[in-house]
Amino acid sequence: MPKRLKLAKRFPDRAEVASVRAEADGLEAGAEGEAEHRLAGRILARRDLGKLMFLDLVDRSGRIQLLVRPDEVGGVDLDLGDIVGVAGVATRTRRGEPSLAVRTLEVLAKIRAPLPDTFHGITDVEQRYRRRYLDLLMNEDARRTALTRARMVTAVRTYLDGEGFVEVETPILQPRYGGGFAEPFVTHSDYLDQDLYLRIADELYLKRLIVGGLEKVYELSKDFRNENVSYKHSPEFTQVEWYEAYADYRDTMVRTEQLVERAALAATGTTKVTFRGHEVELAAPWARVSFVEALADRGAWSRDEHELRAMLQHADVDTSQDKTWSQLVDHAYSHFVEPELVQPTFVYDWPIELSPFARTTDADDTLVERFEAVVCGMEFANAFSELNDSEEQAQRFAMQAEERAAGAAEAEEGDPDFVEAMSYGMPPTGGCGVGIDRLAMVLTGSDAIRDVILFPALRHRA
Repeated sequence: MPKRLKLAKRFPDRAEVASVRAEADGLEAGAEGEAEHRLAGRILARRDLGKLMFLDLVDRSGRIQLLVRPDEVGGVDLDLGDIVGVAGVATRTRRGEPSLAVRTLEVLAKIRAPLPDTFHGITDVEQRYRRRYLDLLMNEDARRTALTRARMVTAVRTYLDGEGFVEVETPILQPRYGGGFAEPFVTHSDYLDQDLYLRIADELYLKRLIVGGLEKVYELSKDFRNENVSYKHSPEFTQVEWYEAYADYRDTMVRTEQLVERAALAATGTTKVTFRGHEVELAAPWARVSFVEALADRGAWSRDEHELRAMLQHADVDTSQDKTWSQLVDHAYSHFVEPELVQPTFVYDWPIELSPFARTTDADDTLVERFEAVVCGMEFANAFSELNDSEEQAQRFAMQAEERAAGAAEAEEGDPDFVEAMSYGMPPTGGCGVGIDRLAMVLTGSDAIRDVILFPALRHRA
């Protein structure tokens, strides 16, 4: 049996590559710094020139060139992909390349499987998702996306915490699912001897906490919807939902603008991003358009089901899967309005049939105080002035039951326990859900939601 290489168990007091590279970048060509630095990372390039070896060391903060004289560091046997720890001083080569002049080098982990092409990385998209560890290892853009998302999530929490919200946790396994139009995943509890659902939203439990007097709550959570995958849909996704007592959807519009602007600045340093081929400005204020007026302007609004269906069919829209008026009008919106909204826009005052938890507007009791935030044709936030009358909520659930009976499988199932909680009195409340994955897509310029989810759901390999 060959002798096993003895590897160090730790490598303390290391700096990040980016900080040492910044020091080296400030030196004159050919000069060396005075302070010694310790770095650790993976070797992803090697060039041998006589008695001098050039290595590229990569950690999560970036890449730096190592200048190594093998005879001075003990003639260590290195392979591409090995993880090493080095000590040395910052330097800048005569050609101007920021580097570390290595004084000591030790192998911390040996690679046992060949790396992909170190120049091209993993070019097969499916393999990038399935073997994300290799994608991160080889692809600086993938690491940048992951870190940008992490900074964005931290900024979301920081903003809400700073505004006096309390972060809470609500059940993932629920006896009834609610808070959105979606099909759930179902599982079974042997202990309870009953079926349970993976939550599709956090809304109904968070509003129970508003009833209980917590007044400003949020949850940054994993949610699950048993639906098809698209560039913006994933069965497992992350969102932040917040609920604020004594506020309405106008207040929530302002808060949404502030949250996104803060998140963009913290994650990317700017409010101007490029997404889906468009230059987008995320700074407030955002445009505001009425749902009804937007459809009417495109000749696609009617309260009569047959008339609306005829309008859509005249525009060559396939309505064969639309069983109810609410499905038709939702289809009309997604076909005519949503794709045309490039800059961030609030679409407000939605039909009551599409929003079972929102309060009606003062001017029209067939419309509710709801908005969606849309950018480049993609909705990424949804908010209401929350319905807070238990009797009306029970009626809305009954309305949704009629939708389900008419063939709308994703209509709200109803939750009598939630109605009971609301019967104890819920203050006027503004609530909003922002898709974390979709916001990450916007901030990183990613075309697919699976690019911003580290381990997306994939079909089983044959």
